[in-house]
Amino acid sequence: MRAQAILGLLSFTPYVQEYLAVAHNILNHLGSISPYHRAHHASEINYELPSDCTVDQVMLMHRHGSRGPIGEHKYIGHLVQTLDDAADVVQKANLPSELEFLKAGYSSRLTPHNLTIFGRKELFDHGIEFVLKYPHLTTGEILSSDSDRVVESARWFALGFFGLDADVRISTVSDTDVPVSWITPAPGPACPNFDYSYGRQATLTWSKKYLPAITDRLNILIPGVRFTEDDIHGALFACAYDLAAHGVSPWCDVFQPEELAHFEYERDILMDASCAYTLPDNMAPLVGTVYVNKLIERFTNSSGDSKPLYLEFGHDVTILLALSALGLAKDDPPLSPNELRPDRKFRTSELTPFAANMVWERFTCTRSFDGPQIRLILNDATFPLSICGEDMDSTLGTCSLNAFVKANHYSTGIRFQDETWNTTCGV
Repeated sequence: MRAQAILGLLSFTPYVQEYLAVAHNILNHLGSISPYHRAHHASEINYELPSDCTVDQVMLMHRHGSRGPIGEHKYIGHLVQTLDDAADVVQKANLPSELEFLKAGYSSRLTPHNLTIFGRKELFDHGIEFVLKYPHLTTGEILSSDSDRVVESARWFALGFFGLDADVRISTVSDTDVPVSWITPAPGPACPNFDYSYGRQATLTWSKKYLPAITDRLNILIPGVRFTEDDIHGALFACAYDLAAHGVSPWCDVFQPEELAHFEYERDILMDASCAYTLPDNMAPLVGTVYVNKLIERFTNSSGDSKPLYLEFGHDVTILLALSALGLAKDDPPLSPNELRPDRKFRTSELTPFAANMVWERFTCTRSFDGPQIRLILNDATFPLSICGEDMDSTLGTCSLNAFVKANHYSTGIRFQDETWNTTCGV
């Protein structure tokens, strides 16, 4: 109870309220390193199920909460060094209000990889919200990837969902006896050809198009500091990761809305080319079939041992691979690192912010529908199952389980280490 009380009080502190106010203004511009927020809900879709319908099975895939930087800390460190070297210049400069904070100095105390206090709160809150939404469903098991921040996320969620001293077992992927995990199917030995470098190359191409203008603008505002494009990258990352770790960042007010939109696009093409639609050879949809097939196995009870509730924790990659196999949030033509696509569907700020949660519901009704139905709730908003085509209910964005299975014939036609898998993955 003590931990719950502390976190409950934390929700009402001015520090957290300030964090939420700042986050509200910028969270839609930070891509996959945005703080958690509810996704946009399509106005034509009803969120509430008909009163005669009951959710009888749920499969949750939850991303870890807000964390420190991974790799990006080198850019932030470069920025700090540049500012330290130009401290005298900064002190003498006539700075605009949004840069006045630099006179007091800027340092970074971010801890790479680790879950932040706000990441813990995101997961704790989600655990409480989840048990309130599905009070009739429970389980004694939680499955997580082996990553420390993901395991910790699962523990904070469990504290919110079950309370203290609950009889729940948290296992990791390495504890399971499966040839390939639906939580972490790639990268790794299951698919040697899966390579994040495609995403890094796309990012490099786009950053050369938008960072120079920001660099020039800030160098005009503070002549003599001699910001580089790496420094500007560092400042953008400092905005996101200060927010994730401390709740506020002075850097977020430095950038103009269109500059943040360009940064958001950078994050989108990074993830699209790393683990979604522009990864070559249809590799992401192929690897994502592992998750889709596990979902179908459980909701159809084809193995004969399905459970009413699955609580599982992974990464943004886990969710994006699954969406790719389902053909959801797919852009036509594909995203390009050569031009901004403001009307794109693939927007990681909405799909996979920190603490993103993909909730699959199986529900049955006494009057509204015949047979079991399926619904996807992504970040607290219904995500229409357009893969079902004309079989999708236009009011709820759902479709029958039978229609869903038929629509996913690509996934059900793939098996780990079959000919298609081995050829694509280089096994």
